[in-house]
Amino acid sequence: MTISVRSVTVDDAEAIAAIYAHHVLHGTATYEIVPPTVAETTVKIETITDRNWPFLVACEGTEVVGYAYATQFRDRPAYAFACENSIYIAHDRRGSGIGKRLLTALLDAAETYGFRQMVAVIGGGEPASVALHGSCAFEHVGRLTGMGWKAGRWLDTVYMQIALGGGTASAPTADRPA
Repeated sequence: MTISVRSVTVDDAEAIAAIYAHHVLHGTATYEIVPPTVAETTVKIETITDRNWPFLVACEGTEVVGYAYATQFRDRPAYAFACENSIYIAHDRRGSGIGKRLLTALLDAAETYGFRQMVAVIGGGEPASVALHGSCAFEHVGRLTGMGWKAGRWLDTVYMQIALGGGTASAPTADRPA
């Protein structure tokens, strides 16, 4: 299987919505209960790319088999250099290395953008996601117990973090790539 990673386009919205819908309906990594529509997914893509934040897709040939993006961690100005990542792989492609390839590319793109910290907020404390982030040098920085109720049980949320670029060794630059 040859996997390529590229920037998202709005034409990827249907495939992204389908990948995410499976996780919403069958998993606990997201606390959403109802999958977003293709139209809502298109708006999300446009919102993220309009801010020049990284949004990547993994493809096997022309088929989108995973995606990852980074958004500012919180909307207050002091958080401008911290981001949160999201990564989802097609359910039938998990465990094949796509996640690591996507996350590695996302780390590079987020650093190029100018983010200095990346946080993974892992719903359900999903072991595969914790392992993926750990394999990319994220450190466990916290756990919130019983934060979500889904699939008939209480779910914890795990926080993992990694420094990008100079991390906190110096002040950030106001200049960012367009």
